Amino acid sequence: MTTLASVSPAAPVAVPPVRFRDLLASEWIKTRSLRSTPWTIGLTVLFVVGSAAVATLADEAADSGPAEFLPFDAYPAAGYWTLMLVASSMGALTIVSEYSSGLIRTATVAVPARGSVVLAKAAVTAALWAAVGTAASTGSFLVSQAILDGRHAGVPITHPGVFRALAASALLAPVCALVGLGLGVLLRHAAGTMVTSVFTLLMLPTMFSESNRWSAGINHAMVSAAWKRLVQAWGPDPGSLSYTATVPGSWIVYTLWPLITVALAVLVVRRRDV
Repeated sequence: MTTLASVSPAAPVAVPPVRFRDLLASEWIKTRSLRSTPWTIGLTVLFVVGSAAVATLADEAADSGPAEFLPFDAYPAAGYWTLMLVASSMGALTIVSEYSSGLIRTATVAVPARGSVVLAKAAVTAALWAAVGTAASTGSFLVSQAILDGRHAGVPITHPGVFRALAASALLAPVCALVGLGLGVLLRHAAGTMVTSVFTLLMLPTMFSESNRWSAGINHAMVSAAWKRLVQAWGPDPGSLSYTATVPGSWIVYTLWPLITVALAVLVVRRRDV
């Protein structure tokens, strides 16, 4: 008879390391499992495209003159301010909701490399909102041009300035979503993160005009100001007394905002207890 003392202890089971693609799959499952996500995305795209249709129908200047690209018909500020608000809020909720529910503790226990968790969230968030931004931007352009074609004012996508405006409007969504994600990691509070996102992305640029060099410099460093410059089909007015942002500088703003906020988020999450 075998006694309890003679039973050898079980050998420890080797747990394979978590790969980054496993983190990506996990984050994608979390994102698509939320029922509110497809509804929010669908309504946002519908509103953005609808705002382009309304702006185009209301533009009486498109009834006369030669065909030219009218960027603020295809990309009206009202629709894209809403896109910025929704994208930054949803980006923040991807991490803030886990802090509030305690799920982030489970994730960091399973994956001690906390920075990898944040990077996986950032990658999934960027891919999702790049697709959303592309759908909204392309839909806005197609709808506006379909309306303008009836007034003989439509332009093809190869028209000067069109592709840049389309790309800038498509990338606006992932840029704002990543900024919201980074702020969510830094603040870890839903209301505080959303207020900070709205203030930073939408309200702060309006406080600085382009009439003075220092004020214009701050304004041009904001995401919304960079988007406005990139969707312009024409350059600055030579007779204008204001300081206008450059196209390369605006692309740099698009690049630095998500990179800096996500890098800060990775740095903070590695040094701070969850």
